[in-house]
Amino acid sequence: MEAGAKSAKRAFMEKSTLRLLGGFAVFASAFCFYLSTVVIRWSQAEVSIAPSYFVFARFLIGFLVVCAIMACRRQLPRPRSYHLLLGRTVFNCVAVYCFYMAVKITSVAEANILNMTYPVFVALISWTLFREQRDPVALVMVAVAFAGIWLILAPGKIDFKTANLWGLASGLAASLSMTYLNVSRQYHDTNTVLFFMFGLGALLIFTVFHGDFFWPDSRELYYLGLCAASGVAGQFLLTIGFRHVTAVDGSIISSMRILLAALLGPFVVGEPPLNATGWAGALLLFGANAVLAVRRGLQK
Repeated sequence: MEAGAKSAKRAFMEKSTLRLLGGFAVFASAFCFYLSTVVIRWSQAEVSIAPSYFVFARFLIGFLVVCAIMACRRQLPRPRSYHLLLGRTVFNCVAVYCFYMAVKITSVAEANILNMTYPVFVALISWTLFREQRDPVALVMVAVAFAGIWLILAPGKIDFKTANLWGLASGLAASLSMTYLNVSRQYHDTNTVLFFMFGLGALLIFTVFHGDFFWPDSRELYYLGLCAASGVAGQFLLTIGFRHVTAVDGSIISSMRILLAALLGPFVVGEPPLNATGWAGALLLFGANAVLAVRRGLQK
C-alpha cells in the first residue's frame, strides 16, 4: 500500500515537473519568436536585408534541422494528404512574410501584438465553418479582441495606421495556417509537417522573391543566421512544450508574447513605449486570447 502511494506520488511529481518544463519551453518559444523580430530591427542600423530574405533563411535553416533530426531517427516523411501540407505551407509563408514586413515598417511591439491576433481569427473561422464549435462567449471575445485591435491600429485617432495592416494580415494568415495544421495533425506526424512546411516554404519564397537574394557578407550572414536560428528555435520549443502542457496553458503562455513585446520594446530596440490606448488594446487582446483558450479547453 505504502509502495503504491510512493509510486503515485513519484508519477505526480514527474508529471508536474514535465508540465513546468513544458510551460517554460512554450514561454521560451515566445521569447525566441520575439527575438527574431528584434534581430530584424537591429539589422536595419547596419545592413539592408529584405524581409523575404529573412523568411527564406528561417525556412532553409529549419529544413536542414528537420532533415538532420529525421536522418538521426532514420525516418522518412510520410505524406498522406498533400493539400493539407500545401495549405499549411502557403499560409505559413504568407504569415511570416507579413510579420517580418510589419517589423520593418512599423514597430516590433505592434508587429508582435498584431501577429498574436491569430487565435481570434481561428475562433472566427471555427464559428463560420464548424457549427458544433459555435460558442456565444467566443463570439463576444472576438468582439473584445477586435476592440483591442482597433485601439492598437488607431491609438487616439479616428483613422488607422495602414502600415499596421501588415501585422494584422500576418495574424489572419497564421490563423488559416493553424487551421490547416490542426486538421493535418490527424494524418501526419510532426516531422512530416515541418519537413514540408520548411522545405516547400523555402522553395516558394525563393521562387517568388529570388530577386531580393544575394551572397551575404559576414555581417549580413550574422543577422540572417541569428534571426533564422531564433525563429527555428521558437518553432521547436513550441512543439516540445505543447507535448507536456495542456492546449489551454500553452495558448495562454504563447499569448504572453503580447505583453513581452509591449514591455521590452523601449529597452531592447529603443522604441517609444505604448501609450495608454495601446496598452489597453494589448491587454484586451491578451485577455480575449486567454478566454478563448479556456473555452476551447472546456469544449474538448
